[in-house]
Amino acid sequence: MKLGVLSDTHEDVANLESALDAYRAEGITQIIHCGDLTSADTARCLEGFEVVYVDGNMDQDLPEIYRTLRDLNPHSIVLPTYEGDIGGVSIGVTHGDNGNELRRLIEAGKHRFVFHGHTHRRLDEMRGPTRIFNPGALGGLQFESRSYSILDLETGEITLVELRNS
Repeated sequence: MKLGVLSDTHEDVANLESALDAYRAEGITQIIHCGDLTSADTARCLEGFEVVYVDGNMDQDLPEIYRTLRDLNPHSIVLPTYEGDIGGVSIGVTHGDNGNELRRLIEAGKHRFVFHGHTHRRLDEMRGPTRIFNPGALGGLQFESRSYSILDLETGEITLVELRNS
């Protein structure tokens, strides 16, 4: 089973659609979004996907984003922080603006993966049994190329995809 993992869209619909098209081509139907869609209009692009979504610090109309994601797919999960199993794999997700919450997820040592965004910088490192991964940003402030990722839950492999010309 493969999942899409992305973050920090910041209403960049063109880059989001590029990632979603790639997910569709791979047969991916479930996405982890680490926050900062920033609007319900951008959330509407996620139609057809089951989404695990966590609050971003720039999500200006969070109740409407929550409502939109749930209306698009009643199986979507929208929370400030997510901790649970997907495909039998323990996963933690937070936006990353709350350093204490991010540390708590990492130091718990119970998640195979902890995903976060916020910094607009990619990160991939191991801490004990936990792989900490930031897929980078699709929009907003740019420190490096735009990117998204694909997680293979069976192998644990994460493929990072950099967008060209963005």
